[in-house]
Amino acid sequence: MTSVADTISKARHEGRAALVGYLPAGFPSVARSIEFAHLLVDCGLDIIEVGLPYSDPVMDGPTIQRAAEAALAAGVRTRDVLAVTAAVAEHAPALVMTYWNPVERYGVARLAADLAASGGAGLITPDLIPDEAGEWMEAADRHGLDRVFLVAPASSRDRLASASKASRGFVYAAAVMGVTGARERTGAAAAGLVARVREVTDRAVGVGIGVSTGRQAAEVAAFADAVIVGSAIVAAIQHAGDHRAALHAVAALARDLSNGVRGNVDPS
Repeated sequence: MTSVADTISKARHEGRAALVGYLPAGFPSVARSIEFAHLLVDCGLDIIEVGLPYSDPVMDGPTIQRAAEAALAAGVRTRDVLAVTAAVAEHAPALVMTYWNPVERYGVARLAADLAASGGAGLITPDLIPDEAGEWMEAADRHGLDRVFLVAPASSRDRLASASKASRGFVYAAAVMGVTGARERTGAAAAGLVARVREVTDRAVGVGIGVSTGRQAAEVAAFADAVIVGSAIVAAIQHAGDHRAALHAVAALARDLSNGVRGNVDPS
């Protein structure tokens, strides 16, 4: 069992969903992205997604796009992502979330080796389908890395089955069609999508759906194995007036989300 799967299993034995948080490496700086990631873990998150900034993040909403643009403008590259991953992995499982083009540019085998050497748990690849992932799957197997593929409400039963079979760590259910971003409601399609995934696999299912509050996290935790939060964390940093305020905002959000997956929020 991998560190990610083991962490989700441990949370399940505690009677709750695991909590996964996303942060782009190098936003607002390499050092501060590490600081924020450690803060998230200290405040109750179980797994960290380290975003690899990319110039054409077609599946990300404006919040994450702006963060990625800022990181790239500051000169952040794949080696910095690996450095952030190494620092995060000392405290919690760290998955790199990346579009496929940067992986091909860096070299699939090279990235797998370097990611494993950094202590990273694996990759989440939102724009890669299992049918086209042979080289990555072989490299991941060679280095014991997780492969997290995405499914969506429009995915056919065959696609759900193939993505689930190819995934290791968990299956990522992108339960709202379109780009990422925090939303006021968690969406009616989420529970249905998770139920459909469970018909074809016994792998853990993580849901990314724009969760931004502890109450929403509790709603998703009722039917998912992991609750994934990204835009809300990035927005908390972007909207803060200074670094101290950003630390306070991220800590408050993380504690609220952590209380949510642990059933410690008022449902009214």
